[in-house]
Amino acid sequence: MDFSLSGELESVRVRTRRFVDGHVMPIEADRSNYDEHENIRLDVMRGLQDKARAEGLWAPQAPKEYGGMALPVVGWAVMYEEANRSIFGPLAFNCAPPDDGNMNLLARTATPAQKEKWLRPIVEGKVRSAFAMTEPAPGGGSDPGMIRTRAERTGSGWTVHGHKWFITGAGIAEHFILIARTSDDTRRGLTAFLFHRDQPGWRILRRIPIMGPEEHGGHCELVFEGLEIPDENVLMKVGDGLRATQIRLGPARLTHCMRWLGLAKRCMEIAQSYVAEREGFGIRLADRESVQIKLGQVAHQIAIGRLLVMHAAWKLDQGDRARKEVSMAKVQVADTLHQAADVAIQLNGARGYSKDTILEWIYRYARQARLVDGASEVHNMVLARFMKDEGRDFWSWSAGNRL
Repeated sequence: MDFSLSGELESVRVRTRRFVDGHVMPIEADRSNYDEHENIRLDVMRGLQDKARAEGLWAPQAPKEYGGMALPVVGWAVMYEEANRSIFGPLAFNCAPPDDGNMNLLARTATPAQKEKWLRPIVEGKVRSAFAMTEPAPGGGSDPGMIRTRAERTGSGWTVHGHKWFITGAGIAEHFILIARTSDDTRRGLTAFLFHRDQPGWRILRRIPIMGPEEHGGHCELVFEGLEIPDENVLMKVGDGLRATQIRLGPARLTHCMRWLGLAKRCMEIAQSYVAEREGFGIRLADRESVQIKLGQVAHQIAIGRLLVMHAAWKLDQGDRARKEVSMAKVQVADTLHQAADVAIQLNGARGYSKDTILEWIYRYARQARLVDGASEVHNMVLARFMKDEGRDFWSWSAGNRL
């Protein structure tokens, strides 16, 4: 494992940082650029995306033939962390969820015809997408094996009936990836399907109110009442739905961590700037040992998170599924983001709790980090199972061929 960056990736990092400083941060600073759900207004976002595309900083995860940068996963980590210094950064570069994970899944598994129809428009920024898997109880959540939405064979296609909820971005998505049950087989009972917003047989029941802030399109509850999907829109093969979720969710969890590290560092940036100037009882806050300890503890946790993310990214680039490495990173970075926002607000006092800084936005956003793409408890269970199965080898290093 070599933690030094190639010249290409260092250039991407520097260019991304420069773009965020010069173009994204000024937009974030002006509240008139926000929509009613505290995200960037879509018209403002499109102008920002045009600039990013012109700079060659566009869709880092997508193949070059479809307009992306085709960076390795380690490269994603480098770019996404810099991008999410601003809350609007990932959207500017077309590397925000859920499109980010959907592009990766489609690039890896779709047929050439499916890529032209379903992937290219997302990469080009012409449409947004959603991934419809999670269901209300007793349906599937962190355990896809509990999925109850069913797709029944009807001649040359499938008819879908069921119920999904907390589907991120569904309110504005045009392209959907749907996970539905096609048999009761334990391992081969799920199938991934592609469908378009304009197809009949489904509807958005509601946009679920959340603590916020919200992604574009919100988090929606969907009902399927006879949606018809032709065979040509089966992603991978019938029965490969569980594989599709694994291919998508592993890297997607890690990309969350990459972005969260950028936000955690931003919290520390705001906190350090404030304590360096603010005085109380005859001394700068930055000179108080209690303040230094708080900042040092968060810096420590961010550094641990970065190493875990890079290790998992490196393993993914080697072709490993990196399941336990991704779970370690997910738990660590989710906790760290929440800690960073909390400490920064505490050190900023009432200023941090107000909307004069972005800290309260990050704090509310950070709470979902320990829930999305598998709750922290689920990932700790995964780690416990690995430790039980591997014993002392749980902590082994990847062995190369060098003597």
